[in-house]
Amino acid sequence: MILYIKYMVSLRCKILVKDELTKLGLHYVIVDLGTVEILEDITQEQHNELKKNLLRSGLELLDDKKGILIEKIKAVIIEMVHYAEELPVTNYSDYISEKLGYDYTYLSNTFSEVKGINIQQFIILHKIEKVKELLLYEDLNLTEIAYMLHYSSVSHLSNQFKKITGLSPSYFKKLKMQRIENLENV
Repeated sequence: MILYIKYMVSLRCKILVKDELTKLGLHYVIVDLGTVEILEDITQEQHNELKKNLLRSGLELLDDKKGILIEKIKAVIIEMVHYAEELPVTNYSDYISEKLGYDYTYLSNTFSEVKGINIQQFIILHKIEKVKELLLYEDLNLTEIAYMLHYSSVSHLSNQFKKITGLSPSYFKKLKMQRIENLENV
């Protein structure tokens, strides 16, 4: 049986879900971002208990088909941007469509209807979060980051970064250096 869980976006979420399943005596095969496969059918009582326990941790057990599809789309994007060794060389639309087995127009329309933003905007938001992470924790320059995340140019990356964050990438990195300096002076 497959269960779908909303807001499940990190390794910590996976651990939490595994713990909750174990507490209920459920045996999982796979616990992935947004998806859990368990060996047995879940009783209504177990379902209600799992739903209640997950909600306490900010996760939500999904029951409706659109919500489940949206979580699948989000999980593919998060996996692609944050956890894949390399971003796909193909169009993101082709990649997502292929991964989920649906026509991209259908996925895009459903996503926009439910989330209020389109898939491309969601991808951009996550790419900018990845850029922030790389600027803060890696010794990569902007050219390397732009290449890694398949931006057409450093200028394109910088413009998108500024549009989303209100800061230039160089100023964002400078703030990091100031924070480090301030911590060292404490």
